Amino acid sequence: MSDAAYTVVGCTIGSRDQVIAKSNMLFCITPPVADFGRLRDKCLVSWVGRLTEDGKAIVTKAAVAGVMLIDVTAVPRITIAQQMDCLSSQAKCAGHRAVIEAAHNFQRFTGAEMTAAGKYPPSNCFVLGCGVAGLEAIGKSKALGCAVSAWDVRDVSDQVQSMGAKWVKVDFKEDGAGQGGYAKESSEAFKNAQQATFLKQLKEVDIAICTAAIPGRRSPLLITKEAVAEMKPGSVIVDLAAQGGGNCELTKQGEVYVTPNKIIIIGYTDMPARMATQASAMFGQNMVNMLRYIHAKEGSKALLANINKHLAAGAPDGDIISRSIVCCKGGNKIEMPPPPQPTPPKPKTEAPAAAKKEPPSPAKQAMGSAVILSCAVLFGLLMGEGTQASLLTTFLLAGAAGYQAVWGVAHALHTPLMSVTNAISGMTAVGGLLLLADAEAAPAKGLAAAAIVISSINIIGGFVVSQRMLNLFRRPGMSDYSVFMFIPGLILCFAALTHPELISTVSTISSLLCVAAIGGLASMSTADAGCKFGMVGVLGAVTSCCMTLSPAVLSIALVLMAIGGSVGLVVGVKVSPMALPQTVAAFHSLVGAAATCTSIGSFYKNPVAGANMENIAAIFGDIIGAITLTGSIVAFGKLNGNLSSKALNLPGKNILNLSMLTACIVIGTLFCTQGKGDLGISYLLILAAIASVMGYHLVASVGGGDMPVCVTVLNSYSGWALVAEGFLLKSPVLTVVGSLIGCSGAILTKIMCDAMNRDIFNVIFGGMNVAAPSKKAGDEAPKIHVETSVANTAELMASAKEVLIVPGYGMAVARAQGSVGEIASACREAGITVKFGIHPVAGRMPGQMNVLLAEAGVPHEWVLEMDEVNPEMEKIDVVLVVGANDITNSAAQEVEGCSIWGMPVIEVWRSKKVIFCKRSMAGGYADLENPVFFKENTEMLLGDAKKTADQLAANLRQRLEKVQ
Repeated sequence: MSDAAYTVVGCTIGSRDQVIAKSNMLFCITPPVADFGRLRDKCLVSWVGRLTEDGKAIVTKAAVAGVMLIDVTAVPRITIAQQMDCLSSQAKCAGHRAVIEAAHNFQRFTGAEMTAAGKYPPSNCFVLGCGVAGLEAIGKSKALGCAVSAWDVRDVSDQVQSMGAKWVKVDFKEDGAGQGGYAKESSEAFKNAQQATFLKQLKEVDIAICTAAIPGRRSPLLITKEAVAEMKPGSVIVDLAAQGGGNCELTKQGEVYVTPNKIIIIGYTDMPARMATQASAMFGQNMVNMLRYIHAKEGSKALLANINKHLAAGAPDGDIISRSIVCCKGGNKIEMPPPPQPTPPKPKTEAPAAAKKEPPSPAKQAMGSAVILSCAVLFGLLMGEGTQASLLTTFLLAGAAGYQAVWGVAHALHTPLMSVTNAISGMTAVGGLLLLADAEAAPAKGLAAAAIVISSINIIGGFVVSQRMLNLFRRPGMSDYSVFMFIPGLILCFAALTHPELISTVSTISSLLCVAAIGGLASMSTADAGCKFGMVGVLGAVTSCCMTLSPAVLSIALVLMAIGGSVGLVVGVKVSPMALPQTVAAFHSLVGAAATCTSIGSFYKNPVAGANMENIAAIFGDIIGAITLTGSIVAFGKLNGNLSSKALNLPGKNILNLSMLTACIVIGTLFCTQGKGDLGISYLLILAAIASVMGYHLVASVGGGDMPVCVTVLNSYSGWALVAEGFLLKSPVLTVVGSLIGCSGAILTKIMCDAMNRDIFNVIFGGMNVAAPSKKAGDEAPKIHVETSVANTAELMASAKEVLIVPGYGMAVARAQGSVGEIASACREAGITVKFGIHPVAGRMPGQMNVLLAEAGVPHEWVLEMDEVNPEMEKIDVVLVVGANDITNSAAQEVEGCSIWGMPVIEVWRSKKVIFCKRSMAGGYADLENPVFFKENTEMLLGDAKKTADQLAANLRQRLEKVQ
């Protein structure tokens, strides 16, 4: 730095004598003992080392001279003093420079290289002592490509392994932690055990870096001359403890010594000064931080006054930092308070075993089952009043079939399942066709036409989206022969077109094919065929219905279906895999709208009051359809980002829901008793309006974290709306398909609620039990996270044996699945075991991550469920979390009362190292901070997921190519 550089920032340049004469406080690296006589009543800030013999002598001379002496090396090692700890900052410089010196003298490649002359393995580096300098040496050695191992008298194995280094264990138990955060001197027995361990290590290493020093004492002997004699010629030892006599027996202070067997021993004592610009900048910042801490808000004028105040207060009220760094004042020595004890490391304990639940009483179980079965029997008997036996039979049998089929569907196929059932629920087109054929009033025909168009959008769009999703799961080169499943579809259509007497049979077979569609989704190998079953089933049902229409009505119906089908085709082809959740929600709204239109339009056809099956079915179809319509629109808005993900929490929301339900019951009763003609239509319209508001409020009251479950609930609602339509129009095919979808959606909801530890009734009834998250003491305390780089992450993954990748919705938004798949492939090709851990509700819909990974070409055998990866988490070397938050949030187990409390999560924090790749430190969809971000084994790789994943894939391939 030139003098001009100081002048520009307001400094006055003067001679040494002028500076001493005019200043009240002076800074000097080495204490100017010769000038102490001129510093009486002045404050000198210097590098004293008051605990060493030389430092004690300097303090004595300063006290005699009447100098207030401040020792910058005496800052206690406590959290609040970290920013002024110049020992740590200079140790970091020393550790960094030690690696540079070692690499310079080693004169060979440090990292693995593949050249025209052949392959060269990485050099082996052994770091003895894992303080600040040692950890910096580990990090820099890893950055240069070395294979690093490390040892310390304290057990810091987790920290060492988290940096990608191998922990060297001495087979002898002794606690090495001393006062002030330093290591203590070891016993003779321990020294003998460690010498044997070091000898074995040193025979193999190329570079050894020693950093073990104890203030005020001679540096411990770690490397004997016998061990040096066993090292490979050309190896390098860098001894950062040379000032205290050295950790190596042959170290010569301040020199580079080459032994007879050509081992280079570097004993420099001025490592920080060899990178003076960096060391000076860090030291200067430490001093600024120290002054700001002492004078606090009062400003620089209060500096000396505050020091006097702290000293006068004494222990325990006086500030420990001031009392530690001031060595003498007013001619009197000031005793240094004992250094505070470091926080003991958290013991490694096994996760507490879950409390054993007492087995339920057999009598209670039997009674509960009897009550449930009795309710089901009563419900069936009630439905039997005025209901055709064929409709009731098909309804019950289809529900049982749907219940059994959906349990067998693989988690990875839950998204295609919902898409297929959603497309099948477009059979509301059958209701619209039947209504169009029988209705005479213009409003009824208009409602029927709307139902046909809407349903056609749902059928074509739903099946196109379903098939696109299933195509993603197909491996390259695989042939799909499921197209042959259209042959029975053609047979069904031919039978319906040429043999009117077989129309009923065709409808029945079509219904069974829809059941088979869900059964086909039980595995990857049959999923394509299952989707084709659904297509053929819907095609047969619609064709058989069309053959009952008059030519005039049929021509209108075909035009309407062509219009709706064209719209559905465009939507289905253009939608991206990332937008699947909101697309399915939007399709659900179409089913609800069609069911509502058909229910109201059917009453137009026969506006007669009475508590008959048709009117009761019209009420249920009207209400369920309207709830599904508006609820699905809200779900679409939340999933698409148009609406806030936070739950709507109106005062008295439960009373509001109950009031709307009561209003629906009252108006439904009036409709059945007084609802003739236009009055009945008015009642149905009022019911639709109230149910629409209820649907909006129920879904809006559910938080974003539970939205995947809401989508499955709405899927079930669409099925029950179809059932109501089937009873209304006396259509067995609609009751079969509706019962199938309603039961399958209900079971899928149960599966999702179990996966999220959610009360199913709490979700169905709009978060009725949602409470404000509890806030515990200390929530506002600042938290510290550690950030990492792409290069370090690539190095960490390249050194790992087992890697787990946990994808989340952030990966979908950034469209990073291709790059993530490339990362996995690169690791697999290098022999690194890579698995993907998928949470049942990762993303915005169950199974969405499986679809995206399939799109990226990730084989489904690499993809495991949460319950499969959690038991193996301790064995995982590196977990890479890409765009996921809530599903890895330890608050679910640590913060009782929070919005995700009790939700099963992927317990990534139990692995050896966690890297979070996400845009920022913000909370996830549930808007909750993740405590895992601040754990010791976690590092944050912040940035856009796509760009970061691209860079990581490139770095990883480059790194892996060097070692192959």
